[in-house]
Amino acid sequence: MNWKDLPSLTSLKAFAVAAEHQNLTKAAAVLNVTHSAISQQIRTLERHLGIRLFTRTQHGISLTSQGEYLAAGLLNSFASMSSVLENMADAENSRPLLVSATPMFSSAFLMPRMSDFLKTHPKIELNIQSTIEAVILTPGGVDMAIRYGTGNWPGLDAHLVLPGCLTVVASRELVRDRVFRHPRELLEYPLLQEQASVEFDLWLEKVGVPIQAPRKVVRLPGNMLVDGVRRGDGISATVPAFIADELKTGEIVTLFDDPIPEIGYYLVALPGTQRPALTIFRNWLEKSVSAYERGLYRWPPAHLL
Repeated sequence: MNWKDLPSLTSLKAFAVAAEHQNLTKAAAVLNVTHSAISQQIRTLERHLGIRLFTRTQHGISLTSQGEYLAAGLLNSFASMSSVLENMADAENSRPLLVSATPMFSSAFLMPRMSDFLKTHPKIELNIQSTIEAVILTPGGVDMAIRYGTGNWPGLDAHLVLPGCLTVVASRELVRDRVFRHPRELLEYPLLQEQASVEFDLWLEKVGVPIQAPRKVVRLPGNMLVDGVRRGDGISATVPAFIADELKTGEIVTLFDDPIPEIGYYLVALPGTQRPALTIFRNWLEKSVSAYERGLYRWPPAHLL
């Protein structure tokens, strides 16, 4: 196909609509343009083809034989295009919304609030892929990733949703009323760390605990780490939002707190137009974080009481 020889899509579309309605005024209304704009597009098409497509009649316009031939082909082609586009849109809107989130974020922040999302948006099928591994965002694949870092991922739209804050915590049952004077005292206890995470190690080194200092480390998936802290298996470092309820009740206590504003949890997606379901989920998640930060979030939600 020689694309350069084809007339503009605008002129073909103007002619097809005018041919369908046999009326320039109706065609202009359908395309939301002026009568003169429709006429100009048709004249441009006629000049390009070197043939006359319409003739003026006492009642308006009438297709020539060449115009009838072109109209039949174009109307069938536009109908096929419309059908293909509708099928694509339906398929995209009906497929589940695929969100990749770290195990920690999935279990500690998303799942406790999931019933609220399902109640307010029952028609959206949500597929949570819980993994710490990097994922490739592609159209028709993973719609959004929730990852911890600096947000500096070229070619992607990264929006900070939950600012970083390394908070060292333990269960009250494990540490009792002990007051920790220096982070090196933490090494007396098992240190629970998320798999493939180095934030706790880097922080200890930053506050004067040598990397070679003996320590008892247990590495486990993020969705198991908070449970380990609750049981008193050891001390860990996490984001306060993940243990907000336990901090309020005193079941878990803060030993050290170090805000890290330059990093945090980001919503990562492909730039450009996003699926309606993704926009809805993103807005809901941002509101959930905002409610937590204002101290308004309550668990369990009222509708589950």
